[in-house]
Amino acid sequence: MTAKEKQTEFIKSYLKPTLKQNGYQTSGQTWWKDKGDFFSVINLQNYSWNSKDNVDFRFNIGIALKATVKDEQKKKATYFDLTTHLDEGTFLPDRINRKFGNNQGYSIKDNTNFEEFLKAMMMDFETYILPGLEEPKTLADCIKFYERFPFWGENLKRVIAENKL
Repeated sequence: MTAKEKQTEFIKSYLKPTLKQNGYQTSGQTWWKDKGDFFSVINLQNYSWNSKDNVDFRFNIGIALKATVKDEQKKKATYFDLTTHLDEGTFLPDRINRKFGNNQGYSIKDNTNFEEFLKAMMMDFETYILPGLEEPKTLADCIKFYERFPFWGENLKRVIAENKL
């Protein structure tokens, strides 16, 4: 399998079903979960330098306030609706020394062992990322969660205030 085929297989066999099981809906490479006044959002971003033999990518993760999403029916969120922007590394205990990535995200090459890659991704998502995204259940929880990221915490408070939420 090429690196691109491995990424596609990871998305199809693991990522989409796992996120669906956890209540996420999808459109393309963006997943969102309705949490009342906001959506938790996960977006897979491929890098522009990718080839079929070498694929680098990251996950953009954050929340989108329903009051500010572009969808008129307020039923879905996109990457462009995010009020806060984090990446998967924020949730991991060691964002730099990952077996299949570094501070910039994940990397798959032609010689990447798919089973090892899949096991590492399962660990990241099931042990750290998904539990971290479950933590905020209300807007007050979101404020508390994002206070540890000064720029995003302040931005979230500002947008909440501007929209009288």
